Amino acid sequence: MSSTAELRHTALDALHRSLGATMTDFAGWDMPLRYGSERDEHTAVRTRAGLFDLSHMGEIAVTGPQAAALLDFALVGNIGGVQPGRARYTMICRADGGILDDLIVYRLAETEYLVVANASNAQTVLDALVERSAGFDAEVRDHRDAYALIAVQGPESPGILKSLTDADLDGLKYYAGLPGTVAGVPALIARTGYTGEDGFELFVKPEHAVELWQALTEAGAGVGLVPCGLSCRDTLRLEAGMPLYGHELSTALTPFDAGLGRVVKFEKEGDFVGREALQEAAERAAAKPPRVLVGLVAEGRRVPRAGFSVVSGGEVIGEVTSGAPSPTLGKPIAMAYVDAAHAAPGTPGVGVDIRGSHEPYEVVPLPFYKRQK
Repeated sequence: MSSTAELRHTALDALHRSLGATMTDFAGWDMPLRYGSERDEHTAVRTRAGLFDLSHMGEIAVTGPQAAALLDFALVGNIGGVQPGRARYTMICRADGGILDDLIVYRLAETEYLVVANASNAQTVLDALVERSAGFDAEVRDHRDAYALIAVQGPESPGILKSLTDADLDGLKYYAGLPGTVAGVPALIARTGYTGEDGFELFVKPEHAVELWQALTEAGAGVGLVPCGLSCRDTLRLEAGMPLYGHELSTALTPFDAGLGRVVKFEKEGDFVGREALQEAAERAAAKPPRVLVGLVAEGRRVPRAGFSVVSGGEVIGEVTSGAPSPTLGKPIAMAYVDAAHAAPGTPGVGVDIRGSHEPYEVVPLPFYKRQK
């Protein structure tokens, strides 16, 4: 039996293949990497619109009278303070403060939450939430098979979606979600995004995924909407300076090590998993700044990759976490953790060791790209 036989398939699998997608194993799912040119797909999202299948993401339902209390204990954020209809970016950490995953949590109703985990960590997050739910009047359920997730991203996405729904998209703020109907399909319409552009995520039943994808494709045909794979999703999020678990985030790092200490809410009531370790991490970071996540832009053409050393004066001062050619900037770019002494934009003498050659790089602030509002 080939390994591909064991991969999970989304409800849009046959459609991707009919579009000629190059498929790849991503976290145990057979997912479209690209349909044609990943540069063209990237540019479409930046200038027009792109359509993504994100059904590999891990949806977990948390419901019940103490759902908020459970999530406040299990996660580092103040989830009980999220209003119904809104969402929050947060993290789930181990007792030692290491990051298990970064998450988006939607509060659908007073006692109903949807936790969205990264595909590679979905089972880990589910297991942790189930374990941490002991003693709470709340239920944790695996809803990965209950949803297909389609995203439309890019400056034309509001217009495309408006042509298919009467939901109040203008009133839908960033990091919010509302129930609605899109092309006759019941959906949770969210506005979070991972590309640096405006856009929407549509959570629907798997049996509705194909008709919704086709309706969006038809609605976007006149404004240049194209199907997009995971490859351009990675370059888009890299340009937008957004972290990816397994690259910028890991169990070896606390949120404070990752420069994301702001997501840890010590002021919330009650204990939470990792509180003590994270308070110590916050104090360490205040006393001696850890390595800082910075942007690097190549002066040459060689592309840095995750794990390459960042160097200065013959010394290793950091490590690349993500690197790729940037279609928008026209140069190779990278995110890297570097010693605080070398983290200021414009710091001279910084390079990346690319197979023994120290290639010059400019230290720049993140993100590399910020859309015009």
